[in-house]
Amino acid sequence: MKVSYYPGCSLESTGKGYDRSARAVCGALGVDLQEVREWVCCGSSAGLKMNRLLSTALSGVNLALLEKEEPSEVVAPCPFCYRRLASAQEEMRQDPKLKGEVQEVIEAELSGELQIHNLVDFLREKVGLEAIAARLKKPLAGLKVVPYYGCFMVKPGQVTGCENTENPTSMDEILAALGAEVLDWDFKTECCGAGLSLSKTEKVVELSGRLVREAAFRGADAVVVACQLCQANLDMRQGQAGIPIIYFTQLMGLAFGFAPSALGLNHHLVDPLALLKEKGLIG
Repeated sequence: MKVSYYPGCSLESTGKGYDRSARAVCGALGVDLQEVREWVCCGSSAGLKMNRLLSTALSGVNLALLEKEEPSEVVAPCPFCYRRLASAQEEMRQDPKLKGEVQEVIEAELSGELQIHNLVDFLREKVGLEAIAARLKKPLAGLKVVPYYGCFMVKPGQVTGCENTENPTSMDEILAALGAEVLDWDFKTECCGAGLSLSKTEKVVELSGRLVREAAFRGADAVVVACQLCQANLDMRQGQAGIPIIYFTQLMGLAFGFAPSALGLNHHLVDPLALLKEKGLIG
Protein backbone atom coordinates (compact mmCIF):
# COMPACT_ATOMS: atom_id res chain seq x y z
CA MET A 1 0.00 0.00 0.00
CA LYS A 2 1.34 3.39 -1.01
CA VAL A 3 0.20 6.67 0.53
CA SER A 4 1.51 10.24 0.66
CA TYR A 5 3.02 11.30 3.97
CA TYR A 6 2.96 14.80 5.41
CA PRO A 7 5.14 14.89 8.56
CA GLY A 8 4.81 18.60 9.34
CA CYS A 9 7.31 20.83 11.10
CA SER A 10 7.15 19.37 14.62
CA LEU A 11 7.85 15.81 13.55
CA GLU A 12 11.19 16.97 12.16
CA SER A 13 12.16 18.50 15.52
CA THR A 14 10.54 17.94 18.92
CA GLY A 15 8.33 15.12 17.63
CA LYS A 16 11.05 12.99 16.05
CA GLY A 17 10.05 9.98 18.14
CA TYR A 18 6.59 10.09 16.62
CA ASP A 19 7.98 10.33 13.10
CA ARG A 20 10.50 7.54 13.58
CA SER A 21 8.00 5.17 15.16
CA ALA A 22 5.32 5.98 12.56
CA ARG A 23 7.67 5.21 9.69
CA ALA A 24 8.88 1.99 11.36
CA VAL A 25 5.37 0.73 12.10
CA CYS A 26 4.00 1.58 8.67
CA GLY A 27 6.96 -0.11 7.01
CA ALA A 28 6.35 -3.25 9.07
CA LEU A 29 2.71 -3.24 7.96
CA GLY A 30 3.58 -2.91 4.30
CA VAL A 31 2.59 0.74 4.03
CA ASP A 32 4.92 2.74 1.79
CA LEU A 33 4.93 6.30 3.13
CA GLN A 34 5.87 8.69 0.33
CA GLU A 35 6.87 12.01 1.90
CA VAL A 36 5.56 14.79 -0.29
CA ARG A 37 8.44 16.77 -1.77
CA GLU A 38 8.84 20.49 -1.06
CA TRP A 39 6.05 20.56 1.54
CA VAL A 40 5.68 23.72 3.60
CA CYS A 41 4.21 24.61 7.01
CA CYS A 42 0.51 23.73 7.17
CA GLY A 43 -0.41 27.21 8.45
CA SER A 44 -1.70 26.00 11.79
CA SER A 45 -1.47 27.71 15.18
CA ALA A 46 -0.04 31.24 14.98
CA GLY A 47 -0.50 31.54 11.22
CA LEU A 48 -4.17 30.63 11.50
CA LYS A 49 -4.80 33.26 14.16
CA MET A 50 -2.97 36.03 12.32
CA ASN A 51 -4.24 35.77 8.76
CA ARG A 52 -6.88 33.39 7.42
CA LEU A 53 -5.86 33.77 3.79
CA LEU A 54 -2.18 33.20 4.57
CA SER A 55 -2.94 30.13 6.67
CA THR A 56 -5.28 28.66 4.06
CA ALA A 57 -2.82 29.42 1.28
CA LEU A 58 -0.06 27.56 3.13
CA SER A 59 -2.32 24.53 3.35
CA GLY A 60 -3.29 25.15 -0.27
CA VAL A 61 0.34 24.78 -1.36
CA ASN A 62 0.48 21.37 0.28
CA LEU A 63 -2.93 20.34 -1.04
CA ALA A 64 -1.86 21.26 -4.58
CA LEU A 65 1.31 19.20 -4.24
CA LEU A 66 -0.58 16.25 -2.80
CA GLU A 67 -3.29 16.27 -5.45
CA LYS A 68 -0.60 15.52 -8.02
CA GLU A 69 0.45 12.35 -6.21
CA GLU A 70 -0.92 8.85 -6.83
CA PRO A 71 -3.00 7.73 -5.06
CA SER A 72 -4.52 11.08 -4.14
CA GLU A 73 -4.60 10.57 -0.38
CA VAL A 74 -2.34 11.58 2.48
CA VAL A 75 -1.58 10.60 6.06
CA ALA A 76 -0.74 13.40 8.50
CA PRO A 77 0.31 12.09 11.95
CA CYS A 78 0.22 15.53 13.59
CA PRO A 79 -3.39 16.36 14.59
CA PHE A 80 -2.78 20.07 13.99
CA CYS A 81 -1.52 19.44 10.45
CA TYR A 82 -4.30 16.95 9.81
CA ARG A 83 -6.98 19.37 10.99
CA ARG A 84 -5.52 22.35 9.13
CA LEU A 85 -5.29 20.49 5.82
CA ALA A 86 -8.77 19.02 6.22
CA SER A 87 -10.27 22.29 7.45
CA ALA A 88 -8.68 24.31 4.64
CA GLN A 89 -10.06 21.92 2.04
CA GLU A 90 -13.52 22.05 3.60
CA GLU A 91 -13.47 25.84 4.00
CA MET A 92 -12.60 26.30 0.33
CA ARG A 93 -15.28 23.82 -0.69
CA GLN A 94 -17.88 25.91 1.11
CA ASP A 95 -16.45 29.32 0.19
CA PRO A 96 -15.70 29.64 -3.55
CA LYS A 97 -14.44 33.19 -3.06
CA LEU A 98 -11.82 32.02 -0.58
CA LYS A 99 -10.86 29.17 -2.90
CA GLY A 100 -10.37 31.62 -5.75
CA GLU A 101 -8.20 33.89 -3.61
CA VAL A 102 -6.07 30.95 -2.46
CA GLN A 103 -5.62 29.63 -5.99
CA GLU A 104 -4.50 33.07 -7.10
CA VAL A 105 -1.96 33.29 -4.28
CA ILE A 106 -0.50 29.81 -4.82
CA GLU A 107 -0.84 29.96 -8.63
CA ALA A 108 -2.39 26.50 -8.79
CA GLU A 109 -5.81 24.92 -9.23
CA LEU A 110 -7.33 22.79 -6.47
CA SER A 111 -9.84 19.99 -7.02
CA GLY A 112 -10.74 19.72 -3.33
CA GLU A 113 -11.01 15.93 -3.56
CA LEU A 114 -7.93 14.85 -1.61
CA GLN A 115 -8.46 12.12 0.99
CA ILE A 116 -6.84 13.28 4.24
CA HIS A 117 -6.27 10.82 7.09
CA ASN A 118 -4.96 11.07 10.61
CA LEU A 119 -2.59 8.23 11.40
CA VAL A 120 -4.76 6.52 14.03
CA ASP A 121 -7.78 6.15 11.79
CA PHE A 122 -5.65 5.26 8.77
CA LEU A 123 -4.10 2.33 10.62
CA ARG A 124 -7.42 1.29 12.14
CA GLU A 125 -9.52 1.54 8.99
CA LYS A 126 -7.19 1.22 6.00
CA VAL A 127 -4.72 -1.30 7.42
CA GLY A 128 -7.03 -2.99 9.90
CA LEU A 129 -6.82 -4.70 13.27
CA GLU A 130 -6.32 -8.13 11.72
CA ALA A 131 -3.15 -7.03 9.93
CA ILE A 132 -1.91 -5.28 13.08
CA ALA A 133 -2.51 -8.36 15.24
CA ALA A 134 -0.81 -10.59 12.67
CA ARG A 135 2.40 -8.56 12.99
CA LEU A 136 2.66 -9.03 16.79
CA LYS A 137 5.88 -10.46 18.17
CA LYS A 138 5.71 -9.21 21.73
CA PRO A 139 2.14 -8.57 22.98
CA LEU A 140 1.79 -5.79 25.55
CA ALA A 141 0.30 -8.08 28.17
CA GLY A 142 0.09 -6.54 31.65
CA LEU A 143 0.43 -2.95 30.45
CA LYS A 144 -2.46 -0.75 31.61
CA VAL A 145 -3.00 2.31 29.44
CA VAL A 146 -5.42 5.17 28.89
CA PRO A 147 -5.70 6.42 25.30
CA TYR A 148 -5.62 10.20 24.98
CA TYR A 149 -6.82 11.61 21.66
CA GLY A 150 -6.66 15.28 22.59
CA CYS A 151 -9.06 17.89 21.29
CA PHE A 152 -7.73 18.46 17.76
CA MET A 153 -7.75 15.06 16.10
CA VAL A 154 -11.45 14.25 16.38
CA LYS A 155 -13.20 17.63 16.58
CA PRO A 156 -15.22 19.03 14.87
CA GLY A 157 -16.91 15.93 13.51
CA GLN A 158 -18.04 17.62 10.29
CA VAL A 159 -14.37 18.09 9.34
CA THR A 160 -12.76 14.98 10.82
CA GLY A 161 -15.59 12.57 10.12
CA CYS A 162 -15.41 11.21 13.67
CA GLU A 163 -18.82 9.80 14.60
CA ASN A 164 -18.36 10.14 18.35
CA THR A 165 -16.16 13.12 19.18
CA GLU A 166 -16.52 12.59 22.95
CA ASN A 167 -15.72 8.90 22.97
CA PRO A 168 -13.61 7.86 19.97
CA THR A 169 -12.46 4.24 20.01
CA SER A 170 -9.99 3.71 17.15
CA MET A 171 -6.86 4.03 19.32
CA ASP A 172 -8.49 1.91 22.04
CA GLU A 173 -9.02 -0.86 19.51
CA ILE A 174 -5.46 -0.71 18.20
CA LEU A 175 -4.02 -0.87 21.73
CA ALA A 176 -6.30 -3.78 22.62
CA ALA A 177 -5.16 -5.60 19.47
CA LEU A 178 -1.58 -5.17 20.72
CA GLY A 179 -2.51 -6.97 23.95
CA ALA A 180 -2.56 -3.95 26.27
CA GLU A 181 -5.23 -3.50 28.93
CA VAL A 182 -7.14 -0.40 27.84
CA LEU A 183 -8.73 1.46 30.75
CA ASP A 184 -11.86 3.54 30.39
CA TRP A 185 -11.76 7.19 31.39
CA ASP A 186 -13.66 10.41 30.74
CA PHE A 187 -10.76 12.58 29.54
CA LYS A 188 -10.05 11.11 26.10
CA THR A 189 -10.69 14.36 24.22
CA GLU A 190 -10.19 16.99 26.92
CA CYS A 191 -7.77 19.78 26.03
CA CYS A 192 -4.29 19.56 27.59
CA GLY A 193 -3.69 23.28 27.00
CA ALA A 194 -0.60 22.89 24.80
CA GLY A 195 -1.61 25.78 22.56
CA LEU A 196 -1.56 28.14 25.55
CA SER A 197 1.88 27.11 26.82
CA LEU A 198 3.42 30.57 26.45
CA SER A 199 0.42 32.85 26.90
CA LYS A 200 -1.37 31.17 29.84
CA THR A 201 1.11 28.83 31.49
CA GLU A 202 -0.77 28.54 34.77
CA LYS A 203 -3.91 27.37 32.97
CA VAL A 204 -1.87 24.84 31.02
CA VAL A 205 -0.38 23.43 34.23
CA GLU A 206 -3.89 23.10 35.62
CA LEU A 207 -5.29 21.34 32.53
CA SER A 208 -2.38 18.97 32.00
CA GLY A 209 -2.08 18.21 35.70
CA ARG A 210 -5.72 17.23 35.86
CA LEU A 211 -5.28 14.76 33.01
CA VAL A 212 -2.25 13.09 34.56
CA ARG A 213 -3.89 12.89 37.99
CA GLU A 214 -6.98 11.26 36.47
CA ALA A 215 -4.82 8.75 34.60
CA ALA A 216 -3.07 7.86 37.86
CA PHE A 217 -6.41 7.57 39.66
CA ARG A 218 -7.59 5.09 37.02
CA GLY A 219 -4.50 2.96 37.66
CA ALA A 220 -2.83 3.59 34.30
CA ASP A 221 0.81 2.68 33.76
CA ALA A 222 1.01 5.11 30.84
CA VAL A 223 -0.93 7.68 28.87
CA VAL A 224 -0.91 6.89 25.15
CA VAL A 225 -1.06 9.80 22.71
CA ALA A 226 -1.20 10.55 18.98
CA CYS A 227 -0.05 14.17 19.12
CA GLN A 228 3.47 15.51 19.59
CA LEU A 229 2.22 18.68 21.34
CA CYS A 230 0.14 16.67 23.80
CA GLN A 231 3.08 14.36 24.39
CA ALA A 232 5.50 17.18 25.11
CA ASN A 233 3.04 19.11 27.25
CA LEU A 234 1.98 16.19 29.44
CA ASP A 235 5.54 14.86 29.62
CA MET A 236 6.94 18.09 31.05
CA ARG A 237 4.04 19.38 33.16
CA GLN A 238 3.05 16.57 35.48
CA GLY A 239 4.93 17.39 38.66
CA GLN A 240 5.85 14.28 40.62
CA ALA A 241 3.31 11.95 39.00
CA GLY A 242 5.94 10.18 36.89
CA ILE A 243 3.55 8.62 34.36
CA PRO A 244 5.16 7.97 30.95
CA ILE A 245 3.47 9.66 27.99
CA ILE A 246 3.99 7.33 25.04
CA TYR A 247 3.06 7.60 21.36
CA PHE A 248 0.73 4.83 20.23
CA THR A 249 3.13 4.13 17.36
CA GLN A 250 5.95 3.53 19.85
CA LEU A 251 3.87 0.85 21.56
CA MET A 252 2.97 -0.64 18.20
CA GLY A 253 6.66 -0.75 17.27
CA LEU A 254 7.56 -2.33 20.58
CA ALA A 255 4.90 -5.00 20.08
CA PHE A 256 6.25 -5.57 16.56
CA GLY A 257 9.72 -6.28 17.95
CA PHE A 258 11.56 -3.01 17.28
CA ALA A 259 14.25 -1.86 19.71
CA PRO A 260 13.22 1.03 22.01
CA SER A 261 15.97 3.27 20.62
CA ALA A 262 14.67 2.79 17.08
CA LEU A 263 11.32 4.18 18.24
CA GLY A 264 12.65 7.16 20.17
CA LEU A 265 11.63 5.72 23.54
CA ASN A 266 14.94 6.86 25.03
CA HIS A 267 14.17 10.56 24.53
CA HIS A 268 11.24 11.11 26.90
CA LEU A 269 11.41 13.32 29.98
CA VAL A 270 9.51 10.77 32.07
CA ASP A 271 11.50 7.68 31.12
CA PRO A 272 9.21 4.82 29.99
CA LEU A 273 12.03 2.27 29.84
CA ALA A 274 11.92 1.35 33.54
CA LEU A 275 8.19 0.69 33.30
CA LEU A 276 8.60 -1.38 30.15
CA LYS A 277 11.35 -3.44 31.78
CA GLU A 278 9.23 -3.97 34.86
CA LYS A 279 6.41 -5.29 32.64
CA GLY A 280 8.82 -7.64 30.86
CA LEU A 281 8.31 -5.88 27.53
CA ILE A 282 11.98 -5.04 26.99
CA GLY A 283 15.20 -6.63 28.21
